[in-house]
Amino acid sequence: MKNSDIKNRSICSDIPNKDQQDKLLQQVSQFIHPSKKVYFVGIGGISMCGLAEFSHRRGVTVAGSDAQGNLRTAYLAKIGIEVFSGHDKDNIVSFKPDLVVYTGAIFSDNPEIAEARSRDILCVERAVYLGAINRLYKNVVNVAGTNGKSSVAAMCALIMIESALDPTVHLGAELLEFKTTIRMGSSDLFLSEACEFRRGFLNYRSSTAAVLNIVHDHIDCYPTPEDMISAFADFVVLQPENCQLVLPTYDTNIIKMLELVQSRRSGGLANLRLIWFGQREELIPESLAAFESLSNKCLPGAEPDYSWDEADFSSGFPSFSIYKKGELYRRVQLQVPGVFNIQNALAAVALADLHGADPEAAENALAEFSGAEGRFTYTGKFNGADIYADYAHHPSAVRVTVEAAREIPAKKLWVCFQPLTHSRVRGFFDDFVDALKDVRPIMMSEIYDDRERDKSISSKDICDRINELGGEAMFFPTNEDLEAHLRSIIEPGDVLLIMGVDLRNTADKLTGRKDHMKKPNN
Repeated sequence: MKNSDIKNRSICSDIPNKDQQDKLLQQVSQFIHPSKKVYFVGIGGISMCGLAEFSHRRGVTVAGSDAQGNLRTAYLAKIGIEVFSGHDKDNIVSFKPDLVVYTGAIFSDNPEIAEARSRDILCVERAVYLGAINRLYKNVVNVAGTNGKSSVAAMCALIMIESALDPTVHLGAELLEFKTTIRMGSSDLFLSEACEFRRGFLNYRSSTAAVLNIVHDHIDCYPTPEDMISAFADFVVLQPENCQLVLPTYDTNIIKMLELVQSRRSGGLANLRLIWFGQREELIPESLAAFESLSNKCLPGAEPDYSWDEADFSSGFPSFSIYKKGELYRRVQLQVPGVFNIQNALAAVALADLHGADPEAAENALAEFSGAEGRFTYTGKFNGADIYADYAHHPSAVRVTVEAAREIPAKKLWVCFQPLTHSRVRGFFDDFVDALKDVRPIMMSEIYDDRERDKSISSKDICDRINELGGEAMFFPTNEDLEAHLRSIIEPGDVLLIMGVDLRNTADKLTGRKDHMKKPNN
């Protein structure tokens, strides 16, 4: 990818001037009004679809375009949003929008963006628009972190709904309980993911925010781990006074982030309320003692504010006890596997509880949670085998997802993986090899990439390296080739895990699962 593509495709590629940013976001929020027309370039994307529906439900006149149709564009058309196939400047000419919102996957030479700018129509990236939505609500919960955002936000949403808190919710993954990635509520509570890609989350303001973890990713805009830690620190620095900041005890990068916050934020940590979650034996970091001031009684070496213990994995899916301030909060049974989902559930409980959720509601909601779409989603059976699909695209996520799949009783575990973006494969090549080399066999299809032009590396390179190290890797040029192979080897009693962006669709093809989005409820 050229540097010009990176810079031109995001309004927030660099750390923004706060005053200028607040002015822009206030300006954009005024377009979320029944008198306005908003056009979405890349409307079929996961987040864009939800933002378009949100705007439509708020009375805005909405239209948009996508390179090709999918279930989401069909759904949007069904609820009354005009969707154009392909990007054409005439779409802007005919619709005459007041504002254009574009996805980060759109290149700077997009004809619709060029036409809008030639007409002096304000064009903003998706994250800016979501940041403007933040300004419409009094209570805003933003879930940040390299991994787990969708699962935590989805779990938290269901707990809040079960507790009758009636939030409006924006997710980065579809949830069966919602229509797409948005849920409209009537309260003044807004829950959303806060994605770090190109520092988009610097547009968001929270009454409560979580940083679930900081793992080096998005190497195209964060060349080093320190760059990513710095960006998360800026996210925290920009949050308002008295923001509740929910943090894990088990990530050493969190302390590095807080050190930067202490030096960059007026008043340091004194006007933030730090709330910790983790396993009971993972105490609040002792290194916090080095900070001169903390806003609440956050005692280094003490038990986390929210903790888990007494986990049982005998069924393949964990049950565990949740503690709040050392007292039993609830015993919980999950229907999704892995220690990482215990951590996700605990973070969700903390966020929901801070906004008045009920412990019984938390237990019930988590017991019914079957995963956000593509986050260890059970899609059904094929030839007597259980099929799971997951979005895992970072080496750390791939590793823990495979570990979780191994906990499920199976005659044979089969694993497939499709990497996301060439820059990520280039930057984390050895990490991918290390995460997959012990999977026998690991079956891979070609890299999925809809936003980069430099495609000088292939999934085959990972497979070749794994085989050189004595592993067993199989490369398939297309998803269809891999699907055909799976159909020939899957047997009753097996478990199949499919990880990837559009490779996940293979799970639906195998199981015959139809449109998983509910019909519109107008």
